[in-house]
Order: sequence, then structure tokens, then C-alpha cells
Amino acid sequence: MLRGAELDQLGGEIRQMSWVWVLAASVSDITVYVLQAWRWGILLTPVAHIPLMRSIRAIYVGLFANEVLPLRSGEIIRCYLLSRWGSLPLSVTLSSILIERVFDGIWLVLYLAAVVQFVDLPKSVQNGGNVLMLVIALVAAVLGWVIFNKERVKRLFPQSPRLLVLVEDLYLMGNSRSFYSSWLASLPHLLSMTLPIYCVAKAYGLEEIGLGEAAAINVILRLGTVIPNAPGNLGTYQALAVLGLTLFGVEPSGQALFAGAVGHRYATAAAGGICRAFGDRL
Repeated sequence: MLRGAELDQLGGEIRQMSWVWVLAASVSDITVYVLQAWRWGILLTPVAHIPLMRSIRAIYVGLFANEVLPLRSGEIIRCYLLSRWGSLPLSVTLSSILIERVFDGIWLVLYLAAVVQFVDLPKSVQNGGNVLMLVIALVAAVLGWVIFNKERVKRLFPQSPRLLVLVEDLYLMGNSRSFYSSWLASLPHLLSMTLPIYCVAKAYGLEEIGLGEAAAINVILRLGTVIPNAPGNLGTYQALAVLGLTLFGVEPSGQALFAGAVGHRYATAAAGGICRAFGDRL
């Protein structure tokens, strides 16, 4: 992660950082997960009313788990917690996460199409977007068929009561106004991910990185981490950040420091979650 960084100058780099921008990065990063929790609650509205704070807590526990467990295991943990706290079947919360991923994929493909109009991204990134588009189209087609053919699915699997409950809840979610509201809410969630990247770049004085460049780096990071990998995406996340910075002419020392900071965004956000949780307890 720190390959190419001049570690003897690290202390001076930290002292020269703009901590106002660091604070802005922390606040904007927490906002990302608040928006995610808000969208999750909207999606589950037809099945159960989930308080926003409860969704935020489940998401932050999942973030902590993702920092130490591989393959993004925290996603399953947050589903389990919300299922337990909200008296929901686990299958329903898991299916809601699948719907979220479809929403994210659709917006990410559209986001990529917009970014390439202004930034010349590598062909490999554009090809990754095309592959994602095909996968999302396939998953969306299967989900759509299940949602809008409830009775046929029930006839195909009459001896699977848990599956029938899942199909019924998918039908409720997919045929409600909140389904489309949740899809629209996915856009500000995706766009908000650009702000912490931009703020961290400003904190390090990387003038080459504006909002457009931060948006392009966001696309690269999102596409490169679609497939679950190491805990906290360690290594992959930093390599992708360096790839993005290379496109915009950032020097190698700045690349390493910036990549390390962006790669540990989750720790900053999680700290905010701890403070909020303890505040509620007190």
C-alpha cells in the first residue's frame, strides 16, 4: 500500500495536510452510509417499517466485519442483524441486498457512460462496465420474472414454504411505489461516494483532482471491487486508486499517500458510527 512512498517524509506530509478537508471527507463519508441506510429502509417499506438508526447500525456492524473478514461477509451479517432486530425473514433482507446491487449496477453503468464523455478512461475499465452491464441485465431479468410471475413461481415450487415467503415479499417490494423510490435514491448514494475522494485529494493538496477526476476514480474503484476479495479490499482498493491517479498525472509519492488514505475511509466512517451508537446508549 505504501510502495513508493517516502516514509521519512510522512510526518511532514501529515502536518501539512488540510484538516478542514479531512473533516469534510469524514462527514461526507458518513453521509454515504446514511444514504445507504435510508435507501434500504425505503426498499423494505412494503414488508416492514425499519427505523433509519436501526439500518445505520446494521450497516456499520457490516462495515466493521468487512474490515476483518474476506469476501464482504459483512453484507450477510448486516442482513442477519436487521432480520433479527426487525423480525423479518433473513431471506427477505438478503433479497433486498440483491435488489440494491442491481440498482447500484444500473446506476454505475449509466454513471460510467456519463464519465467517459468527459474523461478518457482505460479500455479495460470500459470493458469492465460492459461486462457488469451484461451481468446486471441477466440478474435483473431473473428478479423481474420472479417479481411479476408470483403465481407461476409458486406452482413451480409448491413444497418450498420459505421460498414462497420470499417470493411473496419480493412481489410486495417490486410492486410498490417505494421500489422505484429506492431505485431513485440509489443515485444520490452513488454520487455521494465521489465527495470523500475529492475531499481527501484536497486534504493532500492534489490540485490535479477535481470533482470530475474524483468521479472517474469513483467509477474505477466501484468497478474494481464489484467482486468480493480481501478484507477491506486491502491491496485491490489501493491499486485501483493509484491507477486512477496515474491517469491524471499525480506523482508516485502522492499516489501512495492518497491511496492509503482513501483505502482507510471505512475506518473513519466506522468511528463516526461508534460515537453515534454510544451517544444513543448514554
